[in-house]
Amino acid sequence: MTEYTLLALAIVVIFFISRGARIVPQGYEFTIERFGRYTHTLTPGFHLIIPLIDRVGAKVNMMESVMDVPTQDVITKDNAAVAVDGIVFYQVLDAAKSAYEVARLEHAILNLTMTNIRTVMGSMDLDELLSNREVINARLLQVIDEATHSWGTKVTRVEIKDIRPPRDLIDSMARQMKAEREKRAMILEAEGERQSAILAAEGDRQAKILKAEGLKQSMILEAEARKESAQRDAEARERLAQAEAFATAEVSRAVKEGSTQAINYFVAQKYVEAFKALAESNNQKLVLMPMETSSLVGTISGIAEIVKDSIGSQSETKRSTKGKSE
Repeated sequence: MTEYTLLALAIVVIFFISRGARIVPQGYEFTIERFGRYTHTLTPGFHLIIPLIDRVGAKVNMMESVMDVPTQDVITKDNAAVAVDGIVFYQVLDAAKSAYEVARLEHAILNLTMTNIRTVMGSMDLDELLSNREVINARLLQVIDEATHSWGTKVTRVEIKDIRPPRDLIDSMARQMKAEREKRAMILEAEGERQSAILAAEGDRQAKILKAEGLKQSMILEAEARKESAQRDAEARERLAQAEAFATAEVSRAVKEGSTQAINYFVAQKYVEAFKALAESNNQKLVLMPMETSSLVGTISGIAEIVKDSIGSQSETKRSTKGKSE
């Protein structure tokens, strides 16, 4: 074997290795075609294919991708023209279907999305369009995902980025929004005044109730105090009457026994109490006093003499009665 033959053989080997070795990067899959027909899919890693017989058909990106939807004009149900743009997130799940079931996958998804945006948003009024963006996104996602399922592709999210009405319509909406906010402010202000008045009235009612409760408790306590005072006064008068009855009984007993000192004490006590009551009277401006201090003693002595005579007469009567009986 000559050197030229070895060199040719080496070149052939290098050629076959370069044509047969395939390295698939992470996030991609390669479809393999044999004589133009799809046979299998290469996943990420190193692979060998048959040179000149097999070839890579399509290099498919299996990562989730994002695609901008350009601005387009949409006529709403109430004939308002708005400019709409959006964004679509999708991911290829089956490399073979995405490569052989549809031509120009991204172009197909873009046109499908724009068509369905016009369909979905054209069936809604302008107010509904502006206030229900989440509903629009959900309906678009459902429709587009179902349509791309046969392409081996999953649409994960559809978002409407902006909805721009015409300038004159924006001005009208701004005026309407301003009027609505002023209306809400007036309503809130009136509601606040109403609540304030209610709270003030409630506070006044509670204050009156508490005041009446306090007055009621005060009157009850005052009545109880008067009742207790009256009971104590009655008890005091009862005890005083008992004391006076006891004193009277003692004096009577002393009179019967002939003791003039008890009578003197009793009369003098009543005399002093009478002058005390006269002096403490609120309407009394003049206090009568005996002309001489000895008058009091003389009066007591006179009374004592009367009592003594009475006792003496009673004793003589008893002795005479006793003599007759003997």
